[in-house]
Amino acid sequence: MAAVHDKPYTIDGGNEKKLDGDLDDTMVGVTHDQLHRHLGNRQIQLIAVGGSIGTALFISIGGGLAKGGPGSLLIGYTVYAIMVAMVNNCIAEMTIYMPVSGSFIRLAGKWVDEALGFMAGWNFFLYEACLIPFEISAINLVLGFWSDNVPPAAICVACIVLYAIINILAVKYYGEAEFWLSTGKLILITMLFLFTLITMCGGNPQHDAYGFRYWSNPGSFAEHLHEGALGRFEGFLGAVFSAGFTVVGPEYLSMVAGESERPRTYLKNGFKTVYWRFAVFFIGGALCVGIVLPWNDPKLQNADTGTANGSPYVIAMQNMGVQVLPHVVNALLVTSIFSAGNAYTYCAMRSLYGLACDGQAPRIFQKCLKNGIPVYAFAVVMVFPFLSFLQLSNNTASVVTWLATLTQGAQMINYIVMSLTYIFFYNATRAQNIDRRTLPYYGYLQPYCAYIGLAWMVLIEGSFGYTVFTPGRWDVGTFFSYYTMAIVAFCTFWFWKLFRRTRFVRPAEADLVWEKPAIDQYEEAQTGPPTRFRDEIRTMFTGKRRNQEGEDLSRIL
Repeated sequence: MAAVHDKPYTIDGGNEKKLDGDLDDTMVGVTHDQLHRHLGNRQIQLIAVGGSIGTALFISIGGGLAKGGPGSLLIGYTVYAIMVAMVNNCIAEMTIYMPVSGSFIRLAGKWVDEALGFMAGWNFFLYEACLIPFEISAINLVLGFWSDNVPPAAICVACIVLYAIINILAVKYYGEAEFWLSTGKLILITMLFLFTLITMCGGNPQHDAYGFRYWSNPGSFAEHLHEGALGRFEGFLGAVFSAGFTVVGPEYLSMVAGESERPRTYLKNGFKTVYWRFAVFFIGGALCVGIVLPWNDPKLQNADTGTANGSPYVIAMQNMGVQVLPHVVNALLVTSIFSAGNAYTYCAMRSLYGLACDGQAPRIFQKCLKNGIPVYAFAVVMVFPFLSFLQLSNNTASVVTWLATLTQGAQMINYIVMSLTYIFFYNATRAQNIDRRTLPYYGYLQPYCAYIGLAWMVLIEGSFGYTVFTPGRWDVGTFFSYYTMAIVAFCTFWFWKLFRRTRFVRPAEADLVWEKPAIDQYEEAQTGPPTRFRDEIRTMFTGKRRNQEGEDLSRIL
């Protein structure tokens, strides 16, 4: 959906703001808002590939299978992945053009309405912060696969300490941690795909070449809540809503924009991997889950609780009599879930920092240490992991389910904001006579992708809690678990709009220059050519850097 252009791009005939920044800061990648550009190509590519893969792809996806069956699961995940890919097409063009800290949060406030940026920032902050205790609780449940005697409090404390250590150090250490943790995710998902392929062809203890047996018995489409065609349609909706919690990614990559080395090269490469990642990981994962397990397996009732026993792959291994592999999968699940929590901690800190940069949160959260870490934002974010101690007085699975439902609504709001912001950005480029084909990343099929993505996400946001409105199912607590974040978004938007008397930005008045001069100066100050992913991997193991002088940028991965 994107094209790459190497020719220079200008605004209003090159009429840009003067820059008074220090050249030394530009050379080392110190942004004007105190963050440091220390995330290299290798870290960014692995953050793009593995940063959004957590509990849902390996465990919660089983809930979608139980509700919709393998056919509905595959179709639902495919449709939803296409829709998020359209949103990615929007945020990629804007983020690569203007790679600022806070990313789409600040873009919304700058190009649409300050009130939208305020709403988007606090929505994303609460979304990310609430997901941290979700992942910690999920780790406790996964560890329960081996023993029920693991003290939950000790696991909570260990996770909190590790998240604090990783995120208080310089951002390059966060990037390094995510590189290795994401590598573990890639190993896990590759192993599960191979498990599916080998066992379906007869390579299992029972020597049963089951193939696509479960697509015909018990069937491709399950009934959910009702019988007949209505039940199968509701099963499809259940699969789609499962995809809504599983298929994510563009927002995490965009949040590293302010700390990325050579953002217009490395971020571009990262956003381009999102398309094949959706196809391979999410759509491929939905296909594999529907192959290895029937949708009516009674053990799938644990899929929505986050326990390892609810993982479709672990259930399938146990059904086939595979002895060792479930323990290996479970160990990698722990690292995968921990990585997701680490990413949420990082994003929550940067979203709060971005709000402070635009005066939408107390200025104290803008204070950074010498290593570029927003220290007071870090302190506030580290309060949220303590919510994981709720599981000590409540059922752990209930806490996990409640947090997952609460945050799912916030996820759709993020994509609504991205799509709406792009529509305003697109109109602004036309009003200011800017040729989008001269931008560092050009999204094809625009603005149609933005309009379709916006309509889809609004539809899902409004309907994913529809069951609470059906006869006999009304429950106040359930209603608020589905729609709390939508209510918070509505209130925060209108609070800031009325308090600050903001207005929507007219296309001709949108500031498309903004921080572009500083970013241009940073890019121009880089003396050597960008490094390729495979060359950084080679350097990591051999210590030798290949001479890339004169290589064409089009060869960069």
